[in-house]
Amino acid sequence: MLSVANIKSISYLKSHASQIAEDLEVNGSPFFITQNGEASMVIEGVKQFQEKETLIAALKLIALGEKDRSRGNGISVDQSRAELAAARLTRK
Repeated sequence: MLSVANIKSISYLKSHASQIAEDLEVNGSPFFITQNGEASMVIEGVKQFQEKETLIAALKLIALGEKDRSRGNGISVDQSRAELAAARLTRK
């Protein structure tokens, strides 16, 4: 994932911001910005950011479900199917 072409200095960012924005839109690869030779920040496109946030939210839900399951909370698959079938019958 780390591409040498996408490691840029902060001065490059200052002078080429519009070019970086275009590259982010076209390629989607994040830019790693350095300051004084050390990694300082990562710049990514909005689409990639939103996808990452959606994935994080889904993983949090899965983790919460797993936590409930390990505590013995929740219902079995068979019980869930029975409840869904009963709910369908009451709607008809």
